[in-house]
Amino acid sequence: MSKTRILAAAAVAIAAASGWWMLRAPAGPGQTAFVAPSPVTGANAQEAGATTEAAQVPDMVLGLQDAPVTVIEYASFTCPHCANFHENVFGKLKADYIDSGKVRFVYREVYFDKFGLWAAMVARCGGAEKYFGIADMLYDNQRDWLAPGEDAGIADNLRKIGLKAGLASETLDACLSDNDMAKAMVATYQANAGADGINSTPSFIIDGQKYSNMAYADFAKVIEEKLAD
Repeated sequence: MSKTRILAAAAVAIAAASGWWMLRAPAGPGQTAFVAPSPVTGANAQEAGATTEAAQVPDMVLGLQDAPVTVIEYASFTCPHCANFHENVFGKLKADYIDSGKVRFVYREVYFDKFGLWAAMVARCGGAEKYFGIADMLYDNQRDWLAPGEDAGIADNLRKIGLKAGLASETLDACLSDNDMAKAMVATYQANAGADGINSTPSFIIDGQKYSNMAYADFAKVIEEKLAD
């Protein structure tokens, strides 16, 4: 069996063992819907080691820590509506609000399929310094790397993206075969998405209030209202 097939098989086993497979639900306009995970709280959170896993799988953040408005995006690297948001909205949001110090932007991954998990493992493989650059590559080339439609081809395409981003082949292999990290990523996703009631992507939590996918003008309007409060 080839190295790519071994990595793909390992990731499938991780996902299946973690019991995280999400069921697709009818999607609304501009979003991909799925059955939300149950929140991991109280004794269950303690049993799952939620605190430790959250430390192992930190949020990926852009902007000032003390920015007046916090935007949390829940998105999947395999969601076409998420790719559309990053192509048509995110760049303006970053230029106008994140880079100017008005918004602290937090990106949280959603995994409703195994390929989204694999893509996130590659994105996180380069650490915080490379994360958003790799995320851009994943969204910009989403159709291409998903095009094979089968495990080995998609895994190979994801490795190519990691290599193009400057990651060493050995580093990628280690990241994609890190079972403990994959399980921690799934548990962290379940805890966050369950607590925030996330059942479609992209979804946003803006200063504690949930919003669905929006055009840039609507997004800017919400942020301006939050800034004026």
